[in-house]
Amino acid sequence: MADRYDVSSLPTRELIPGHRGRFIHSAHTTHVYWQIEADAVLPEHSHPHEQIVNMLEGTYELVVGGEHFVLSAGEVLVIPGGVVHGGRAHTDCRILDVFSPVREEYR
Repeated sequence: MADRYDVSSLPTRELIPGHRGRFIHSAHTTHVYWQIEADAVLPEHSHPHEQIVNMLEGTYELVVGGEHFVLSAGEVLVIPGGVVHGGRAHTDCRILDVFSPVREEYR
């Protein structure tokens, strides 16, 4: 059976200052549609989940394992599980993050 979502109708949660997300969980993945304010900072952290960052709008700088990536709309970055990463929004951004396995703490 399929599940259908209207992302714009999902509740928004601000887990990190300046990062507001709408969350969808499947059996194996978590999808987060982020709306991020310019200059919002993502503190360095790591988690066991693989993370696929899909840039939809704006410019966001990620530092992954000490390597800097400045991402713009249309670009995708795959972050392996367990790797320390953090970042900062250069502009207002919209990002779709896909995590595998499910981020239970985001439910």
